[in-house]
Parts: sequence; structure tokens; C-alpha cells
Amino acid sequence: MSDNIQTVTVLSKTTWTPNLFSFTVSRPESFKFTAGQFVRLGVNPSQLKYYQEQNDAKDAATDAALNEDIFRAYSIVSSPFDEVLEFFSIVIPDGAFTSQLQHLQVGDELLLNTMPFGFLTLARYQKPLPKDLWLLATGTGLAPFLSMLQDLKTWEDYEHIVLAYSARSIEELAYVEQIERLQEDFGTLVDNPAKLIFIPIVTREPVEGALSERLPKLLLEGTLQASAGIDLDIDTTHVMLCGNPDMVEDTKETLKTLGLVMNRRGEGNIAVENYW
Repeated sequence: MSDNIQTVTVLSKTTWTPNLFSFTVSRPESFKFTAGQFVRLGVNPSQLKYYQEQNDAKDAATDAALNEDIFRAYSIVSSPFDEVLEFFSIVIPDGAFTSQLQHLQVGDELLLNTMPFGFLTLARYQKPLPKDLWLLATGTGLAPFLSMLQDLKTWEDYEHIVLAYSARSIEELAYVEQIERLQEDFGTLVDNPAKLIFIPIVTREPVEGALSERLPKLLLEGTLQASAGIDLDIDTTHVMLCGNPDMVEDTKETLKTLGLVMNRRGEGNIAVENYW
């Protein structure tokens, strides 16, 4: 096993819907990351309690598809300063990884590659200087933004933070209660904190208090900007995108038509992460 691979223990699990869940694991003492980064998590299905409890351990151990370490990339939900690591996952029925990960139970062990990856971090922005931060997410793409919003430096550096979070149904709009506490839990800990503007979006059913169109259309028509009460300005705006690859691509192109530019070598407005 690589020196970068450590075993971590599942401490809790939250089921949001049959296809969405979150879980926390123990954090190795030496592990450090920057808010917005992702890691590679590994599971050996044959070692899960799910198979042990069903008396399938022997069969699982001899099944090549189950008795192997499978790794996938996961953004970290928790703050860089938390004592545990939290992750947000979707279940892909035919997925080699998530179809097994859905069986997680407290006490199960996973593998963690302690080398963090990714450049969807606020440190990438050198110009324009921080003022308005727009975080646009669908589904589990919310994860890196929750990590950023639990880092006090985010609240210190910006004047406005817009979190637009889109899901298909109200049930899939996870973490809402936590999001609604962020201003009090973190904004009150710094002088002159940013103002958090949370905009929920539900695309497949009418929900009071939520927008209903896809992010590209909301941006193009100005609906999202009107809801936030601020505009997208090339001289003051940082925009981050994370989630469904189609959303990321379509929203990126829409933002470019509105005059914003990709962030390269520290300069520019738009940042995305492609690890799906």
C-alpha cells in the first residue's frame, strides 16, 4: 500500500434521499487540505459490514469484483480545521464505487489518499481582488463550497457571497439547515463579515421561495442577479462552478457571453473543477 494511503473509520452517516447521503470519517492527524480541494477515497466492498452481516463475507472475498480497492475523487465538505472529514455522495446504481459505498455503516473502514488535489480554491484568484463571490452548485457539487463557507478567511475577504444551489426536488436540496446557520456560525466570528445570500433552486417541482429554472437560463435572463441583489461585474466578481458536467459547461459559456472570463494564471472571473 502506498505511503499516502491511510485507513479511516466511518463515524456517521446521513441519508438525504435513497440516492443521496453524507458521511463522516476519522481524520489522520497529519492530513491537511485547502477548502475546495478533493481527495481520493477507496473502498474494498468485501470488507464492509453489509456483506459480513449478510453472511456473504466468504463469497465476497472470493469475488474479484468485490475484493479489490476501488478509488474515486470526492470533494471535502468539512472545514480545513474540523477534527473529522465529511463527504457528500450520490448513488449511481451501476457505479462500481457508489453502488458499494451506499452500504456504508458506522465502524466501516475506508481508504484515504492523503494527497489533496484540485485548484478550485480561493487562493487561485489574484485579479480581480475579492469583493463578490458567486458559488454555483448542483447536487453534490455543493461540497467544496460548504468547506469554503466554514473557513473564516472566506468571510473576511469578501463583501458578498452568493450561494446558488440547484437540485431536481426539494428532498434533494441537502444541507439547507446548515446553510441557513452559516452566517451566524461563521460570519459572527470575524469583523465586517461578508453577507451571505442563499438562493435555492428546484428544477422539477414548484417550491415556494425557490427559483425553478436551470442556472444558465437564470443567469442569461438576469433572474439570478435580481434575486441576489447584485450584478456580475468583470472588475469585482469571482464565480466558481461545481456539479453536473453539463451544468458546468453550459453555465461557463453563459457567463462568458455576459462578459466574464476564465481564470488563468490567477487572473479572471470563472473557476471550475473537472474531476467527474
